[in-house]
Amino acid sequence: MRPFIYSICIVLIFVLLPHPDIKANVQVSAESAILMDQETGRVLYEKNADNPTLIASITKILTAIIAIESGKLDEYVKISDNAISTEGSSIYLKKEDKITLEDLVYGLMLRSGNDAAVAIGEHIGGSQEGFAYLMNEKARWIGMTNSHFDNPHGLDSETHFSTAYDMALLTKYAMENDIFREISGTSSYQSSARDYAWINKNKLLTQLYKYSNGGKTGYTRAAGRTLVSTAEKNGQTLIVVTLNAPSDWQDHMNLFEWGFEKFPLRKIQDKSTMRLQTDQEDAITAEIQESIYYPLAENEVNNISYKNYVSRTPSDFDKIGKRIFYLHDEAITDTSLYLSSMEESKEPSFWNTFLEQLKRLFGDNLD
Repeated sequence: MRPFIYSICIVLIFVLLPHPDIKANVQVSAESAILMDQETGRVLYEKNADNPTLIASITKILTAIIAIESGKLDEYVKISDNAISTEGSSIYLKKEDKITLEDLVYGLMLRSGNDAAVAIGEHIGGSQEGFAYLMNEKARWIGMTNSHFDNPHGLDSETHFSTAYDMALLTKYAMENDIFREISGTSSYQSSARDYAWINKNKLLTQLYKYSNGGKTGYTRAAGRTLVSTAEKNGQTLIVVTLNAPSDWQDHMNLFEWGFEKFPLRKIQDKSTMRLQTDQEDAITAEIQESIYYPLAENEVNNISYKNYVSRTPSDFDKIGKRIFYLHDEAITDTSLYLSSMEESKEPSFWNTFLEQLKRLFGDNLD
């Protein structure tokens, strides 16, 4: 293991006493809710966010990302009687439909088709039970520790549940996929198997909120209204999840507006070059190759500190360590430290070293 040492640089604190944590003056009707920053995963607001409960059709976010990652979107899907007879919201599949997996994912996300969910599950998992196994494996991999899935559509089951926090984690993961992000943010879509377009049920996207760029609706009598949505403003994307929320559209707009105002992305690190001390009591020139941003309240800006962890021997791509940033002594994000090109130029190349060895052996009169 390479020896690591650190040099500590504390950003100046301009006040003698720390500011209190910012208080949310936003009201939500939801039984459970969360507001999360997409890029960093920072939770900006939460209300009972770890309470497991029924989630209805926002389940389909997990169904969609598994379908997309299967690499089978161009395949045609055989429609079973089981899919056709599924209760609840539907895209009205028929056995004779010639429809691709991609079209089914659009029908799943825009129209919340339970029949589409079953067809997807059977095509990828072999059965609904097989697909549920894939769902739970994926959920565990993402880190959804308080969730369990029995089916691909979200119809009520005692052992089909999740939390606002877990669903935000899932959405953060799914939104990193370009195809999912495009489908989730589509207002209308016409399948080649239909002579009419599907209109997205997410009214935040189609009518109510100009910054909305995706999401999924849900409802059952037992679960109530469930909603996941995303919005982008000034280069920042936020995620809101509400469970059992009578006024979910308004809840989401209120949380988005509050989050964008109170926790904008702020630059905490510029691209830079610096001299750092190593464990061998020499100094090297290191560089940070990108600017770092983090969602911070105004009263948090001056409470950021960082530590550099440095190795003298570069690893892959000339990485020599990390700079870890802290808010109130809690690690919040990090960036890589690289050996500077100025430092590399000081290092003798292979051929220079080889020629020097030849000169020592044969003198300076080399042709």
